[in-house]
Amino acid sequence: MFFSVIIPIFNRPDELRELLVSLTRQTYTNFEVVVVEDGSTIKSDGVVDLFTNQLAIRYFFKENSGQGFTRNSGFERASGDYFVIFDSDALIPPHYFATVNQRLQTDWLDAYGGPDAAHPDFTPVQKAISYSMTSPFTTGGIRGSKKNLGGTYHPRSFNMGLSRQVWETIGGYRLSRMGEDIEFAIRIIENNFRTGLIPDAFIYHKRRTSFGQFFRQLRFFGRARINISRYYPNELKFVHAIPALFTLFVFSIPLWALISPILFWLAVSVVVLIALLIFIDATRKERSMKIGLLSVRAAFTQLIGYGVGFLGEGWKRFREPKGFRETGATIEYPS
Repeated sequence: MFFSVIIPIFNRPDELRELLVSLTRQTYTNFEVVVVEDGSTIKSDGVVDLFTNQLAIRYFFKENSGQGFTRNSGFERASGDYFVIFDSDALIPPHYFATVNQRLQTDWLDAYGGPDAAHPDFTPVQKAISYSMTSPFTTGGIRGSKKNLGGTYHPRSFNMGLSRQVWETIGGYRLSRMGEDIEFAIRIIENNFRTGLIPDAFIYHKRRTSFGQFFRQLRFFGRARINISRYYPNELKFVHAIPALFTLFVFSIPLWALISPILFWLAVSVVVLIALLIFIDATRKERSMKIGLLSVRAAFTQLIGYGVGFLGEGWKRFREPKGFRETGATIEYPS
């Protein structure tokens, strides 16, 4: 199997360098790397030049149009049998392509996704954010499950592969931002291609390095879920509203004190219990009380950030004329 690795990049040359270093350490080396720069002001061509003797790598620059359309540019230039998409803020374990190749040879998938994990060298904040995005106490835990809601696995573009046949059949991304990977996965499944999770094809996903950045990213994710409902109304499930309900519950706690002290302390107790469960679970998994405490903050940041975005975009969606759709093409990257 010859793989084409598609990496969209936007003003992140240092992250790209770390990603490319990890690709030079793969035990399975039958792959090329296609780097597509999405109109960056801080270009990465110099970083790519450092790896021309270590990787089969090509670099392209295009005007800014967002992640989805940038991946399309990579697909158009790729020569592999199978395309693999990585976010630029990822590190790839040495066994990754060997694991994927073995799975595809023994149990074929037209498209797959892999989990994400925290690298041992990540900062405590990065580990806490990684925990939050994979925890069973937040909706992030769904991304690493064998089946998504509805019973079929929906790959996500931070760590995703698809066959050339999939791309030639359904085309590339139709949205460039605001849920583009969700919409892409839906069309793959609607065209009866087989999808699945490869549990051992995990990546180390650095994500955001501060809680402020993380909040803005998750607010964007909440907005994206509503945006998908403009195209696929049936894809909006109750579980997607849980962060919004949690957000409303937390913000309403001060009002309970005016209604009933008993209800107020009951609501506070619920929040404390949730925080305690997260703290215990994160401390156990990460073997660090510090990361356990940070994980509580990360989980609440995730739920409230997503909830705020979901509620804001949901209200906007509610007020739109019937049949109105937004392409998402004008939405900026979350900073």
